[in-house]
Amino acid sequence: MNKDKVIFAFFIVLALTLNFGFFLGDIDNPEHHNVFEFFAAITVSLICTVLKFGDRTHLGALMLATSLVADLQLVIAACIWGYAVQVSGVGMDASNMSSVVSLSGGALLANIISVILLVVESAMLRR
Repeated sequence: MNKDKVIFAFFIVLALTLNFGFFLGDIDNPEHHNVFEFFAAITVSLICTVLKFGDRTHLGALMLATSLVADLQLVIAACIWGYAVQVSGVGMDASNMSSVVSLSGGALLANIISVILLVVESAMLRR
């Protein structure tokens, strides 16, 4: 068993599950979406991106692209959250929360594609 592949797959699946856990709930209700889970999803997604930089295969390039898409959407969602809570006087209202959750849903889709590519890559390996 290759420890590097296990760690790589672990972080890819963890990014998917954390993002999915944050995404669940009413889209406009801030009480259904935990800020710490969102922070964990961003952190693990960024770790996944760093782990994908060394792969020089075509599937590796696709996996890096999906990871970059997920990172971009999660960072934009974090900026919206930060702006709503820290800068605007309104706070986290239904409109801002729905924007954050929608962007998280896009990142979730990118994570699903990344996991599918991981399974395809694993299925293509020959012993």
